[in-house]
Amino acid sequence: VQLQACGGGLVQAGGSLRLSCAISGDIFAVNAVAWHRQAPGKERELVAEITRDSITTYGDAVKGRFTISRDDSKNTVYLQMNSLQPEDTAVYYCNVEGRSGVLPRRRYWGQGTLVTVSS
Repeated sequence: VQLQACGGGLVQAGGSLRLSCAISGDIFAVNAVAWHRQAPGKERELVAEITRDSITTYGDAVKGRFTISRDDSKNTVYLQMNSLQPEDTAVYYCNVEGRSGVLPRRRYWGQGTLVTVSS
């Protein structure tokens, strides 16, 4: 199972970015796909999650500014980030919970993409 995230970069405060996460490989029984982030010196936190029924959940810090969506035809999940603030600076990780082959259910993580918001 591979998750390839892209779309990070440097943006000024108030700007927007869209992250993409392409999921490939043998994975099934997926419950949800999510984005987490980790800022320097801080713990990893949930940004947004979307279930197989397209029910979405957002972290309090991003509600009203970020939108998670999915395109199942492309096995891709997106994170539209608007009104970015310096405190949104972090490495963003996409991840998916599911099963692969005979392995037990677990969460698979992508490599992360860096988002830097300048003031």
